[in-house]
Amino acid sequence: MVLLRRVIGEALRRRRQDQHRTLREVSSAARVSLGYLSEVERGQKEASSELLSSICDALGVRLADLLREVSGELELAELAAGGPTPVGPTAVVVPARPAVVDRAA
Repeated sequence: MVLLRRVIGEALRRRRQDQHRTLREVSSAARVSLGYLSEVERGQKEASSELLSSICDALGVRLADLLREVSGELELAELAAGGPTPVGPTAVVVPARPAVVDRAA
């Protein structure tokens, strides 16, 4: 089974190492303990959305970009593990709003 916390941790560690930064540097910038950040990177702890946002800020990475990367990795891992085959993108239909008429004009 693929665990989301492990994939997120691996992505965070990869980003940090690509920047040649230490756990200490990033934990200080993110205002999180070094031990906790290490556990998050190793997939041992589930990080809250607030904590993820803080770590991403410290790394100069948009949270949306990190989650997009993680989503792609999860999809590949699930396919490799024989998970359900994706049917395709899901379309969301938003009803049109009625036009606003300016009667003062």
